Amino acid sequence: MNLELRHLRAIRAIHETGGLARAADILHVTQSALSHQMKGLEEQAQVELFVRRAKPLRLSVAGMKLLRLAERVLPEIAAAESEFDALREGRAGRLHLAIECHACYDWLFPVLEKFRRKWPEVDIDIRAGLAFNALPALARQDVDLVISSDPVEIEGITFNPLFDYSPTFIAATSSPLADRPYVVAEDFLDQTLITYPIDRARSDVFSMLLTPAHVEPRVHRQVELTAVILMLVAAGRGVSVLPDWVLREVKYQPDYVTRPVTAQGLRKSMYAATRSEDVTEPFMACFLDLARSEPRKLQQA
Repeated sequence: MNLELRHLRAIRAIHETGGLARAADILHVTQSALSHQMKGLEEQAQVELFVRRAKPLRLSVAGMKLLRLAERVLPEIAAAESEFDALREGRAGRLHLAIECHACYDWLFPVLEKFRRKWPEVDIDIRAGLAFNALPALARQDVDLVISSDPVEIEGITFNPLFDYSPTFIAATSSPLADRPYVVAEDFLDQTLITYPIDRARSDVFSMLLTPAHVEPRVHRQVELTAVILMLVAAGRGVSVLPDWVLREVKYQPDYVTRPVTAQGLRKSMYAATRSEDVTEPFMACFLDLARSEPRKLQQA
């Protein structure tokens, strides 16, 4: 049977109105055309779809089966059409993120919450499993945006600058380094250094300070959670270097001291990597604007 959407719409309209004439008006066809359409459908199905002597016109058992199909299928078709309209108009889309940064959740969640309110029709997700194999996933279109502080040259990928930050030294107030105005690479020789569990090439303190100076800390300990790192530091179990936005709430607490790394301090930039053709999408531009402004509020807190 060659069943089409127009047949399902016609069955539903006839059921709702109880007659061909009013159903034809709703469907913007002539009564004759609608009658011919239904007769052709009955010939295909080889069953009667209506109890014709009934007034108002009623569907037969076979007609009710088609009505149930219409009630399932037509709302889904309408929803898909609405989604396609939203996509064409730039109101909808997909924003699946991967994050090459353990500490970025501190500023990212406020960004995502504001974005969700502005763009409720955009599908948002964080692909945590792709955190450190994210750029190939971006090129494959498995994700749509990667938060990274390590830009590389990849054809078709744009690294959009978001904001600068300062990797900052933090220690317990009882640390022998607490009275220093700043720390240098050699200060870590007799320290337990606590970092996130990432490759050294991606760690700010190693890539920007220790590795170029050929300095190895006495102990290198890796910890997953920022809160646990801060707890260990406060207990004098080690020192750390964390982004300045992470330290906004603890830098004035009596358990901690924070210091610049080197006399000049360290500076690094955070980026949002996207496929180049996606940068001008309205919802993507909005996300980038929020991701530039919200972290600065945390840095100034």
